[in-house]
Amino acid sequence: MDYFGRLSPRMADFREALLGTQPQICVERAVLTTQSYREHGDKPLAIKRALMLENVLSHMSIFIEPQTLLAGNQASTNRSAPIFPEYAMQWVIDELDSFDKRDGDVFRITEENKEKLREIAPFWEHNTLLDRGLAAFPPHSKLYYDLGIIKSEGNITSGDAHCAVNYGGLLGLGLKDYARRAKEKLDALDLTDYKNIQKSYFYRAILIVAEAVKAFAKRYADLAAEAAAKTQDEARKKELLEMSRILYKVPWEPAETFREAVQSLWLIHLVLQIESNGHSLSYGRMDQYLNPYYERDLAAGKITKEQAEELLCCLWLKTYTINKIRSWSHTQFSAGSPLYQNVTVGGQTADGKDATNLLSWLIIRTVARCHLTQPNLTVRYHKNLPDDFLRECIQVVRCGFGMPAFNNDEIIIPSFIEKGVKPEDAYNYSAIGCVETAVPGKWGYRCTGMSFLNFPKALLIAMNNGVDPASGTKLCQGIGHFKDFTSFDQVLQCWDKVIREMCRQCTIIDATCDMVLEQDTADILCSALTDDCIERGLNMKEGGAVYDFISDLQVGIANLADSLAAMKKVVFEDKAVSPAELWQALQADFEGPRYEEIRELLQAAPKYGNDDDYVDMLVVTAYNVYIDEMKKYHNTRYGRGPIGGVYYAGTSSISANVPQGAGTLATPDGRKKGEPLAEGCSPSHAADKNGPTAVFKSVSKLPTKEITGGVLLNQKVTPQLLEKEESCQKLMLLLRTFFNRLQGYHVQFNVVSRETLLDAQAHPENHRDLIVRVAGYSAFFNVLSRKTQDDIIARTEQVF
Repeated sequence: MDYFGRLSPRMADFREALLGTQPQICVERAVLTTQSYREHGDKPLAIKRALMLENVLSHMSIFIEPQTLLAGNQASTNRSAPIFPEYAMQWVIDELDSFDKRDGDVFRITEENKEKLREIAPFWEHNTLLDRGLAAFPPHSKLYYDLGIIKSEGNITSGDAHCAVNYGGLLGLGLKDYARRAKEKLDALDLTDYKNIQKSYFYRAILIVAEAVKAFAKRYADLAAEAAAKTQDEARKKELLEMSRILYKVPWEPAETFREAVQSLWLIHLVLQIESNGHSLSYGRMDQYLNPYYERDLAAGKITKEQAEELLCCLWLKTYTINKIRSWSHTQFSAGSPLYQNVTVGGQTADGKDATNLLSWLIIRTVARCHLTQPNLTVRYHKNLPDDFLRECIQVVRCGFGMPAFNNDEIIIPSFIEKGVKPEDAYNYSAIGCVETAVPGKWGYRCTGMSFLNFPKALLIAMNNGVDPASGTKLCQGIGHFKDFTSFDQVLQCWDKVIREMCRQCTIIDATCDMVLEQDTADILCSALTDDCIERGLNMKEGGAVYDFISDLQVGIANLADSLAAMKKVVFEDKAVSPAELWQALQADFEGPRYEEIRELLQAAPKYGNDDDYVDMLVVTAYNVYIDEMKKYHNTRYGRGPIGGVYYAGTSSISANVPQGAGTLATPDGRKKGEPLAEGCSPSHAADKNGPTAVFKSVSKLPTKEITGGVLLNQKVTPQLLEKEESCQKLMLLLRTFFNRLQGYHVQFNVVSRETLLDAQAHPENHRDLIVRVAGYSAFFNVLSRKTQDDIIARTEQVF
């Protein structure tokens, strides 16, 4: 952290206060939302949602911290998590007394607030998105959900997100321009056309929400003025009066200065997460749309570099104040309470030139200086990215908090263009959430993060003639049982048969979730700030966005690869084990001398991550079957306006590898029952023996242009490895080779030693600041469950 300087004293105090804050449960939004839904239950959905947001913004607690330069809070206290009852309520009641007893992601709640939630719970019985979603699943498809083969709880317990709205447009035009456009559209509607009646509700809702946000900003403006009148500190009085002036202006009016732009950006970003509990709401390419304000103010002497840095640090600290609580079952898929609020820097301009600017440097330096889990920092790599900027990024990596992630323009931009995205938009993509990507301000609901499909479990079902071996449930038609197979070709055939059916079931589950979401929720502000929702009169879920591509997420890529290779070699080539004996060993979880011997043979087989075509090409073959089937299907917005409406693959499995592994029997790669699956597209723990170059080569063989939902690769190195300038230079060359020659999609680094992690488990009080990269996001190590901690500790430490 010394390399990037220290936080100013007040920002350091602010950070210390936030880190010392125990996350609480805030019930204000739940109570106010229930009140609004009771009062306006007869209103059209869009208007009901707008009135709900207006009620929350008008009556929620607001405050201005003594250290802050920006106003705006999500809940009654910082780091508290609001409850969103319209999405799900039963799990909240079921887990009320265990929030503070969790093995990770612990929250406190007072007895008084427990009682408030119990009082409103009856209203939401059989009346939430989760209730309706589970009831809407076709019975056979629900089997896949209930058995943990396809998991989609997050889809029916979350609102809009996995997107970045048009922040640049908002800053330049002000919210009043969006209201103006909505009013003009509303006045021009011919209501004799019934479709226009529905559009009228959307436009009326935008007008309600725009005024509500304006009034919300005024509440803070008044509060800042009151605080200024009470303080004896003249410097602070001046700051508070300036804050008040700005909040009377933005976000309703266009921003004209850097301070106005950052305050406007923060308040809108905040309100979007009060409106909806959808996560992965990202800032987009902040260095591109904020830099003109910064350079103009810098040249005019309105701001200094140091003042801009402090303002950005304040923004990152405020970003960290936002929190979310999930059910325990969902938490295991998103360990560490991540919000995935991504900020993207670097990349290229629309004409292919390097886009790094003064603010790109300030952003990465201030994110490093704050050393927090939010925001999620992504650097867009391209072949002409300047060496000095890449070198600075490596210095951020050295800070050891898992950032930045690197996404590769050389693969992502062509992949988008091939799918119909206009070149100028493809060149403007940003990271959304983890490693997934989209065009900010033009992309529809959820660019990724739909259903999680457990590939290793699917393989076991395929080997068992379409029957889930854990429950004995017949799910689909297979080609026979593995015990009777006489060739490896039959293994590939059974996979082909079953994975196509599971891909089909993923689509059914996704469509059911989306149908319920469209019928029961609408996020008005998010839609209004996404092109072309106002023009079309449709919200994001109805097809209002310019583009709408999504991906499901496939979990356990490496386990699938290693399992196929082990069966091919050990069973069908070496004939060291018969198919029947291997199946018996799997059912016995490798317990017993002979079965342990079989396990050792399986573990000795070729492993993904070592640049071995024997295994790497097997997983490519298997993955291509899924991708081929996936291309047959569309999402619910297809044909309703947006470009796209189709699926692509994605490996951004967040922490799902741990719970999905817990529910998976022993697999043919030698993994035992209940052990975590491999995360993202990374190799299985300790399976990659030949260093990071071999890992990069294996990963680059995947059909990355088809895995546009994100090819997530985690690598772990020790801090000592990057102490020398020579090693940093090697890492730069390695990155350029991976991205330029091998066409890699993404990589990120954990810079922490096994010894440090083990000591943090034993003595957490000594490691309060320890941050690790879990998957496509970072988390404080001490808040993670023991299983997730163990999974991170077991990852291979690379040397180069």
